Amino acid sequence: MSKLKGLLLSEGMHGMISQVEGLAKALDLDFIHEKIELNNFWKLIPPKITPVQNFVFKNKIEEKFDIVISCGRKSVIPSIFLKKKFGKKIMNIHIQDPKVSLDNFDFVVIPEHDGLNGKNVLNSKGAIHYLRKEELDQNINYLKSKINKEKVVALIVGGPNRYYDYKEKNIKEIYNKINENFINKGFQLIFIPSMRTPKRIIDLAKSYFDNNQIIITEIDKKAYLSSLKLSDYIVVTCDSTSMISESAITGKPIYVAQMPSIKENKRFEKFFELFKSLNIIKDLGYSIENWNYEKLNETDRISRYIKEQIKNYEFS
Repeated sequence: MSKLKGLLLSEGMHGMISQVEGLAKALDLDFIHEKIELNNFWKLIPPKITPVQNFVFKNKIEEKFDIVISCGRKSVIPSIFLKKKFGKKIMNIHIQDPKVSLDNFDFVVIPEHDGLNGKNVLNSKGAIHYLRKEELDQNINYLKSKINKEKVVALIVGGPNRYYDYKEKNIKEIYNKINENFINKGFQLIFIPSMRTPKRIIDLAKSYFDNNQIIITEIDKKAYLSSLKLSDYIVVTCDSTSMISESAITGKPIYVAQMPSIKENKRFEKFFELFKSLNIIKDLGYSIENWNYEKLNETDRISRYIKEQIKNYEFS
């Protein structure tokens, strides 16, 4: 039997790509990825009051597909439009709260900390993602030759968003904690930036840490995977629930480098509470400890359920 074809819709950011591709791979789809671009002022209009018409988005989608997996605000209307156009010929799955009626989708995958439920809602603990144990194993040697210490800490850095502004004094405090907790105690640092990491934060890391530390300056997926495999501890900045969720596949102690928020962030707080209750994360302070937890792989759990539903779905 040939593979089902998938159409992935996202805004092109790391967290979204990780989620749609992670689910597509887990479902064993033959997929293509479409970065959605909205026309004119529709970029500013919430999906709830946006017409379900193809003039809303620029993309001309002509490929044949069976399953649409969308993630992010911009992809909501294109997904609904395609579902209305093709009906039961396709299945559409949206990841994250679409801020419209959930009945527009066959399934909606929503993090548990969002507090949304429904007959077609599949709740995940944290974000689903594209990481697989096999990928980590395959990339262990990518940075291994640069390691000259017995103990390794990975610092995974996000970037400014609506809740965190990445002031230099806050970043310096995080760097100082890395120095005191890890480097001064014989650890070697692997610094991994993301798509959202400002150049000034990378430059600050290069000047702040000594030459024995590994500072990755460009977006490098292999370096990211290798760092997760090589590290004894993982530190992730608080702005990225997706990278915290990805790190949880390792079963290694994860410290969250907290920063003062610039506005109320209840969703983040609920996420942190959940992951602390699962013994996955602790806040980064000025001391370290060791702990264990059950490796988190929500992508496989969610995909197993959807696979069962696909068996009974008539694409016609």
